[in-house]
Amino acid sequence: MTEALAHGVGERSDLPIPLFYAYAGAFAALVVSFLALGLLWADSRFRGDRAGRVVPLRLPGRPARIVTLLLALHTTGLLLLGPVEDNAAPHLVYVLFWVGLVPASLLFGPVWRSLSPFRLLPDRPRRALPARLGYWPAAGGLLAFTWTELVAPEPAAPPTLLVFGAGYAAVQLAGTRVYGHAWLERGDPFEAYSTLVGQLSPLGRRADGTRVLRNPFDGLDAVEPAPGLVATVCVLLGSTGYDGFSTAPAWVDALQSGPLGRTALGTLGLLATVAVVALLYGGCLGLAGLIGGTRGLAPRFAHTLVPIALGYLVAHYFSLFVIEGQRTLVLALRLDLVVDQNAVAPETIAIVQVLAIVAGHVAGVVAAHDRSVRLLPEARAVAGQIPLFVLMLAYTLGGLTLLFAA
Repeated sequence: MTEALAHGVGERSDLPIPLFYAYAGAFAALVVSFLALGLLWADSRFRGDRAGRVVPLRLPGRPARIVTLLLALHTTGLLLLGPVEDNAAPHLVYVLFWVGLVPASLLFGPVWRSLSPFRLLPDRPRRALPARLGYWPAAGGLLAFTWTELVAPEPAAPPTLLVFGAGYAAVQLAGTRVYGHAWLERGDPFEAYSTLVGQLSPLGRRADGTRVLRNPFDGLDAVEPAPGLVATVCVLLGSTGYDGFSTAPAWVDALQSGPLGRTALGTLGLLATVAVVALLYGGCLGLAGLIGGTRGLAPRFAHTLVPIALGYLVAHYFSLFVIEGQRTLVLALRLDLVVDQNAVAPETIAIVQVLAIVAGHVAGVVAAHDRSVRLLPEARAVAGQIPLFVLMLAYTLGGLTLLFAA
């Protein structure tokens, strides 16, 4: 078994299973799903925000937000005054909050919307939020956080987390003061992150706030194109890809001995990885538009990247969450317990990782096909999907390579 430093705290353990079998299974799953969809799925079936059965469910918004605020203040206190060794604060940030948002949002929908302490602020906008902003503030905030987690010289050091936390809080306070709660929907990187993941939850939330039980693909289809949406998803994909690539021996040697220094080279590597993901996506959607005779497809297919990003997130964070989640509870609650490093068998970790990546890409293929038969002329709907399908296949094989061969 190999071990790799990961995510600000702790370690992530991966099992190097034979890569050929992972490749073969992924290739077969994607090709079979693409062919089956092309033959059997002629009309769009997803209904987006119109779908779902209304459920009489109300989450305790204000009390939950007050509890979150108290937890945030407690974490800040630990960063300022906590012990140098075995400080629970970095684990609370990187494991409980950042990683924990994925399963929580996948199960319960956009949970950060219900937990965010910034929504305790009065919703009194001074001006309307410019439509051109879209998700761009969220994309920038997510890039800043992933830089802190993956590139910063001391990601778990209290000063590092305090600087990020102060900047994050200042931006959200200022944005909410000017634009009201509309800012938080797309300006808060963690709310945007939780909401995008939550679109794949059976427990959905319509645009008017109504909670419904729905097909996760309907929730995914409800993602509205907006400026910065492609950038936000590409940051999630690219940062996770860089995380896998950063453990490659050649890159580790370059970080340690390169003339630019570890931080500068790591920053360039992270930005380059995000840029490559975005350029490949933009190029393939441009080609799909030429084949299908339709322009401006990139933002209208951005939702197809969400399950792919989710698959990568689950694959990369699963073992970290299982192991470091225990450590987080031990440190936060001061329990006299030993962390079980073998809580999950290596074989289970490997199976979860492969299935997460493959399932994410298959879901992306399904979402792309449904959107294609809706937007493209009938005679070109399948042919127009080929560039995006090839891109998803490349993402899959590349993700498996980074995960198991780094």
